Order: sequence, then C-alpha cells, then structure tokens
Amino acid sequence: MSTVSDLPRKLFAEALGTMLLLAIVIGSGIMAERLSGGNVAIALLANTLATVGGLYILIEVLGPVCGAHFNPAVSLVMSMRGGLPRGLLVPYVAAQLFGAMLGAWLAHAMFDLSIVQLSSKVRSGTGQWIAEAVATAGLLLVILRAPASRVAAMVACYIGAAYWFTASTSFANPAAAFGRMFSDSFAGISPASVPGFVAAELAGAAIGSGIHSLLSARTPQVSTAQRAASESPAVAD
Repeated sequence: MSTVSDLPRKLFAEALGTMLLLAIVIGSGIMAERLSGGNVAIALLANTLATVGGLYILIEVLGPVCGAHFNPAVSLVMSMRGGLPRGLLVPYVAAQLFGAMLGAWLAHAMFDLSIVQLSSKVRSGTGQWIAEAVATAGLLLVILRAPASRVAAMVACYIGAAYWFTASTSFANPAAAFGRMFSDSFAGISPASVPGFVAAELAGAAIGSGIHSLLSARTPQVSTAQRAASESPAVAD
C-alpha cells in the first residue's frame, strides 16, 4: 500500500520515465530524419523500433516503482478502476506533463538544436482523431488484460504495431501530445492540433476500459444439481 513517503519517489519515477520516453521518441525521430535521405517510411520505421525498445525497458525498470504509466489517460483509467489512489491522479499527471516537456528539451540538447521550440506540424482531421481513439483504446485494453509478467512486452509490441496501422502514428498519450508540441521536428505536433488529439485519446481510453469490463463480465454460476437437471430428459406426466 502506498505511503506518503513513497510519493516523491513515485512522482520522480513517472517524470523520469515520461522524460526518457519523449527523448526516445523525439530524438530517434530527429536521427531518423537525418539519416533516411528523405525516405519517410525508413524514418518512421527507425522511430518505431527505437520507441518499442525504449518503452519496453522503461516499463521493466520503472514499473515496480510507480506503475510506469507515463500517460495521463492510463493514470485516469487506473484511478477510476481503483488501481491508483485518486489523490495521486493530479500529481501523477503533473509529473508526466513536466517530464514530457523536459524530454523534448533533452532531445534537442543532444542534437544541438534550439532547446525551446514549438512545432508547426499540423496533425488534424477526422481520420487522425479516430486513429488516436483506436490507438488509445487498444493500449488500455492491452494494459488491463495483459498478464503482469508480459505487460511490458505486450504494450511495446502494440505501440509498435499501432505506429503503422493508425493514421496518426499512435500517440495514444496526452503527455506525448503535450511534449511533442515543444519540438518542431519529425515527431512534433502543432499546439493547435493537441486539443483534438487529447480529446480523442481520452475517449479512446474510456472505450478501452469499457471493452475490458465487457470482456470481464462473469456469467452466473450454475450449480452441479441445476446443470444435471437441465441436461436430463424431460418426463411426461
């Protein structure tokens, strides 16, 4: 059970994990764009592979400390389902958003770019919003249903797949949208596009949680005597 003394450690882990996740996503996007010679497919593939590997490691390393949410949508669902104390929701989200912004700045520093930026990359439209809802719904479904020993691998693999089957390249994370707003790079998103993405992601999180509840619904238990009675042949009076 969480104690007050655990809170700084948990918040530090959430901020650190989200910072490193965004540094991985943005930094690998910058590197991929530089090395791909204008081939966007190769750049996206490199970005995907780095994200999959980095996400797996971050969940494995920091999961035992804080749960490795790195995502306000995940924290919100966990809070609503009792997996995260409700009093920790706002601190968790604040740590994630702060970490996401630091992650963008860290990526820029590593590549000798201007630290403070705002993205000009417009990502908007019905298809993009549907894609974000689908990506986030799938992510929550995987998180809620994956065996504990496999959650890191399954989440990382799902995100890798969703990079390619969604039109939005699967942000699936309001903190990621927020952090990527501060990078005018391959992985960026313009500030005007962020609200639509966040709304779609939160809707997707609710859908994913709802699907999990439907799949988890238990059918009424039938006793052995009732089953025997129902299976025996009817006898006419």
